[in-house]
Amino acid sequence: MKEDFEIRTILPSISSLIDDIEHRILSPLSYLKEFDNHWALELDLPMVNKKDIKVTFDGNMINVEAKLKENYSEEKLGKVSKFEYFKKSVSLPNMADTKGISAKFQKGRLEIKIPKKSTGRSIKIS
Repeated sequence: MKEDFEIRTILPSISSLIDDIEHRILSPLSYLKEFDNHWALELDLPMVNKKDIKVTFDGNMINVEAKLKENYSEEKLGKVSKFEYFKKSVSLPNMADTKGISAKFQKGRLEIKIPKKSTGRSIKIS
């Protein structure tokens, strides 16, 4: 049984964008896909070493932070911004089995597998 849930992209406020620039944080591209018995959360983390990735779970949020191998600079409207980290928080569906979460990092892509809780139960036959 697939659970209905909505993935929302919330546009950041101007103040949060300024905070990200001041704290030198980038938001990685990510994708959450549902399968019959799990969800797969994929994040693009180019220019990152596996040892510099930190994945934490807090309540129903999964948080990913990764330090770049070297600073990344970007120029917009004549202003240069330098970034040192990727950071992303994703809200998990209610049916996530948080004890079984696993992660794999290959070729700049982090895949986090989030199993679904089993909702069925057996019935004793007398």
